[in-house]
Amino acid sequence: MPLYERIRRILESARTNVSRTVNSTQAVANWLIGREIVEEEQKGEKRAVYGEQLIAELSGKLTRDYGTGYSIQNLKYIRQFYLTYPKLVGNTEIGHALRGQSAGRKVETREKFHALRGKIDVVDIPGASPRKLAVLTAAPLLEIGHALRSQSWQPGRLHPNLSWTHYRTLLRVDKAEARAFYEIEAIQNNWSARELERQINSLLYERLALSKDKKGLMRLAKKGQEVQRPVDVFKDPVVMEFLGLPAAPKLVESELEQALINNLQAFLLELGKGFAFVSRQERITLDGDHFYIDLVFYHTILKCFVLIDLKVGKLAHQDLGQTQLYVNYYDRERRTEGDNPTLGLILCTDKNDAVVRYTLGPDQEKKIFASRYKLYLPTEKELRAELRRELRHLSPISNPGRKA
Repeated sequence: MPLYERIRRILESARTNVSRTVNSTQAVANWLIGREIVEEEQKGEKRAVYGEQLIAELSGKLTRDYGTGYSIQNLKYIRQFYLTYPKLVGNTEIGHALRGQSAGRKVETREKFHALRGKIDVVDIPGASPRKLAVLTAAPLLEIGHALRSQSWQPGRLHPNLSWTHYRTLLRVDKAEARAFYEIEAIQNNWSARELERQINSLLYERLALSKDKKGLMRLAKKGQEVQRPVDVFKDPVVMEFLGLPAAPKLVESELEQALINNLQAFLLELGKGFAFVSRQERITLDGDHFYIDLVFYHTILKCFVLIDLKVGKLAHQDLGQTQLYVNYYDRERRTEGDNPTLGLILCTDKNDAVVRYTLGPDQEKKIFASRYKLYLPTEKELRAELRRELRHLSPISNPGRKA
């Protein structure tokens, strides 16, 4: 490997590690601040009134001494952060870091702390607490990171890939199991805070949980999305607000297809794990008649082709027959050794589930799926209504997975 390339890799790795350290430092500092606020509030006789007054006083003093970022609302988020993640950083790791760095060191009160100075600053906030607030910065954080890496990470604990902005976004998720799922997915897929927010707003957890039994829901919370069967892959509805297209009756399929190609990265994120783009408008010829498959993907986990047909209107039985034709052709002509049976997905604005059930036989129902798509991000109320509508068509006996 050339010298320049080796040096470049060193610098890129260092830059990534510094960024993670800064993110983790801020998260730990805010967690410690939240702990101080909660413990101080618990000493008040009238907690609600005392808590509001405490937050207001702290906001004014911290803003005066440390600048923006300590508004009343932000301090409430910080307090909620500690309450939601009480075990984010174990007391053992904190105590060890503090004892190792602060022995014999005297620090003046109200000394301003600076990130990445590689030491502990102890900040006394007048009127807030009789105890001094220990804020961890780079050096002790490295010790904590080493201690955490030596254990198996689990949701609810500090992770270097999750910044304070990630955690603040996660605070909006009320269900503990859903919040754990989003932590896992954000880490595994390297989501930015913005992408995490989008996935939460689109109710990704609820859409994936639709076809799960109780054990499946537990696995989502402990391991994130696991793709083992075709039903684990497809969502309903599919949210494609990133296309920027109006939900207009004049929209044609070619415009929808082009918009998806132009926003392929965002579309792959919405489709989920394992999708690799293969081709668009792939032509197949049968006795002189030409047919065109809108989009072809290969799923690297299920080891099969996935054919996507786009419909700008309501799904009809002819559409199902056409997709069935494409799937059968691929199974016979394109499938090679090691490939599993081809899957078909029809994206449509609406569908009649009874028509789907009566058009497809039991075997085809496991290979051909239909999902509604949304060209805007629905409200949580609208999304939940869609999910309830889909849930009514699941099997009440075994609920093995979502039908098309």
